[in-house]
Amino acid sequence: MDFNNFHNLKNMAENVSSDAKLDADSKGKDSKQSNPIIPSGLISKINSINSRTTANKMYAGYNTKNWRISENIDYQEVIKFINEIMQGKETQGELFYSLHNIFTNKLNSSFSAFGLYCEQSNCINFKIIDKIGSTFTSRVLINGSENPVEKAFTTRTCQFVSSSSFLNVHYLNDSAAAILPLCSIDDCIGVMIVGDNNYESSCEIYKLMARYLALFIQNKDLSTKVLMNTDTDSLTGLNNHRKFQEILAGEIDKAKRTETQTSIVIFDINNISQINKDFGAAKGDEIIKLVADKIKQGIRNNDSAARYGGDEVAIVLPETNSAEAKYLAEYLTYSLSCCLVDDVGPIKVSVGIATYPNSTQDLEKLLILAEQAMYISKSKGYKNGMSTIVCSDDFDFWDDTALSSFASVIAKRHASIGINFDEELVNKFHSEEIINQGHLIEVVTSLASAIDAKDEYTKGHSSSVSRYSEALARALNLPEKDVERIKLGALLHDIGKIGIPEHVLKKPSKLTDEEWEIMKQHPTIGAEKVLLPNESLHDLIPIVKYHHEHWDGSGYPEKLKGEDIPLAARIVSVADAYHALISDRPYRKGMSNEKACEILRVGAGIQWDKNLVREFINISESLYTKI
Repeated sequence: MDFNNFHNLKNMAENVSSDAKLDADSKGKDSKQSNPIIPSGLISKINSINSRTTANKMYAGYNTKNWRISENIDYQEVIKFINEIMQGKETQGELFYSLHNIFTNKLNSSFSAFGLYCEQSNCINFKIIDKIGSTFTSRVLINGSENPVEKAFTTRTCQFVSSSSFLNVHYLNDSAAAILPLCSIDDCIGVMIVGDNNYESSCEIYKLMARYLALFIQNKDLSTKVLMNTDTDSLTGLNNHRKFQEILAGEIDKAKRTETQTSIVIFDINNISQINKDFGAAKGDEIIKLVADKIKQGIRNNDSAARYGGDEVAIVLPETNSAEAKYLAEYLTYSLSCCLVDDVGPIKVSVGIATYPNSTQDLEKLLILAEQAMYISKSKGYKNGMSTIVCSDDFDFWDDTALSSFASVIAKRHASIGINFDEELVNKFHSEEIINQGHLIEVVTSLASAIDAKDEYTKGHSSSVSRYSEALARALNLPEKDVERIKLGALLHDIGKIGIPEHVLKKPSKLTDEEWEIMKQHPTIGAEKVLLPNESLHDLIPIVKYHHEHWDGSGYPEKLKGEDIPLAARIVSVADAYHALISDRPYRKGMSNEKACEILRVGAGIQWDKNLVREFINISESLYTKI
């Protein structure tokens, strides 16, 4: 909700107004020597850019040298600066931000995107950085489509487009873009994208930097491969994580050819962090080594075990179905429980299983499902001293524990594999086959809870707004069909927050103008991205899209006024405001029922429908519960 509308009314309303904009869904730039390596015409193009840029202090920390904005850019100075960047950066991430700094501060670009090709999943995973420093991720499959990213990558030629919408990032400012392949020697390793409406005057600079970037990445990769002279984990003697991925990819390819099944089992050793804290790292290493030894002894000759993470061991089981994998996991879990460690006791593990192709045919998602099952196993604890072994086929995706576990896995892995939890959640929602109204309510409730869970301060918000909206609708004697529609629409009123970056959504202080514009997109995102693809939810679109419209026409997204705002949306707007007022926030305690009602009275006829406010105040005492 927002209360910007009546900050001039009186002191009490002023204080709340400021609070509510945070609350509102917020979570709210002259050597002329010749050089034989200089591309033709590059110097003049570089020297023509000085007047286009302004300083961006947000990125000042990435510079090793301060740029003088008022002077012309000299080619040799640019080359020198780029060389300094290459020499001073140790990781790809550091270099990405440094190049982004040049693009935004010197060339006035609106965003930069750096994407590297992933052979296993046949896609390019992008990290996108906009003008104000917000970072996003996106993924482009290489599947024969007309996407300009794929064309630049496959043809190894620069592509210029008038819109950046192909990245499918709804809250990224649209602009023309230059898409440049990252080519090193005879190999194209990815794509660099720069959002620039004047890219033609700067294209030679962008090409030069793309070549430097590709060479940097290849050199780093070669160094890594030289250092990686073993496939074995030094502590356990098992395969390391890289070797595990290699083995798994090989077994999946084999399973495809032979039409057989391959299972993954992931063991997580419980309480290692606490053991390290209580008894020292040596005790933790002892337990990890013991688990590795027991697993090596218990698996078959054609099985492969690896240290998957710090306290995780994974097994690849060729030609093994879920039931057989579970049988082996039970045996190993029992063997480990019989191992008594001094000061610690029996070894306890959580176990997750996923099977190709039953669970999924995608290698990355197979690993995600196995990890998700492992997290669910951890949440279930022990029965009769034994771990609960969970297969990916055993749980309902929309179960609260499964959703929470899925979020935990994706949060840990999405930056490296280009999978976004929110996108996966919406895709699953769209593909869910709704059986009946009860099933629809169950799925919608889980979806709303998952969005609320993005912020600890708004847990339960959607369900509470739904309850208040239902009560107000009944007080107005609306038909039962309308009441149920309002109840469901209120449950989904903030579903558009699924498209809002967490650094904006969770910001505890006042949002900047740019951040506020991002936040104000959530009703449209909810209506068009989540609800529109589901025909059965089309009648909820007006509620979700217009619950932030104001009676006096000062709201968003379309500045509707008075009774032009759908009644259901006006009802949800009052309920949303009331719950926000009585809820605790990082910057203030929740208000009493009396104070919250007074704020509603002040805003009646300005932000809210005064008749609805009057009716809600009459029933508020029975609804009020201190949050």
